[in-house]
Amino acid sequence: MKKLLLIILLPLTINFAQLDVSAGMGISFVSAPDLRDYINYNFGQGNQLATFNSVVEFFGETDIPLNNNWDLGIEYAVNIFSYNTPIFGTGIYEISYNQHMPSAVLYYVIKGEGYKIKFGGGAGFRYVSLEEKIIKSVSYSTTGFGMLLRAKGLTLLSGNLYAYIGGDMRLDFPAEITRDKTDNIKLNSIAFGVKLGVSYLF
Repeated sequence: MKKLLLIILLPLTINFAQLDVSAGMGISFVSAPDLRDYINYNFGQGNQLATFNSVVEFFGETDIPLNNNWDLGIEYAVNIFSYNTPIFGTGIYEISYNQHMPSAVLYYVIKGEGYKIKFGGGAGFRYVSLEEKIIKSVSYSTTGFGMLLRAKGLTLLSGNLYAYIGGDMRLDFPAEITRDKTDNIKLNSIAFGVKLGVSYLF
């Protein structure tokens, strides 16, 4: 029985001893058509939102080797959007949101001496916290799901420490924000991003 348990647990021990743990930040260019139209029509006459707008993103990820060529990544990322413009002569309109994006990502891995290249795709839960201020601030939240495609490279710096550079495309589908009985805002979006960070191989 002990030998059988050892045979089962040994591969898990080897894999979990080779975790890639990464963290960093990046910038994404996001197109959320319904949100853009809502802002531009109601408040943005002198300060129109473009089709794509930049957001800051922070991320952390742990990749677990499944075998020599495949990793399973567990990621938690947050992107932050904000916009403000003068309204009513002396007032300021402000809107901002944080989108929390936990995802599971399956990667195909190419590796050599001092580097790893990973290509993958995945999906996960989405949670959006939005705040809007016209005269007073009002907060909203919603949930949904999202999908992503990603390519990333790890280059050895020293020891087990690697430099991280990556790029991805995201499609996110949060449920509508309900402002009142007649005015809903969709936050569906497509985003293209680049990220820099560090990765440590355990």
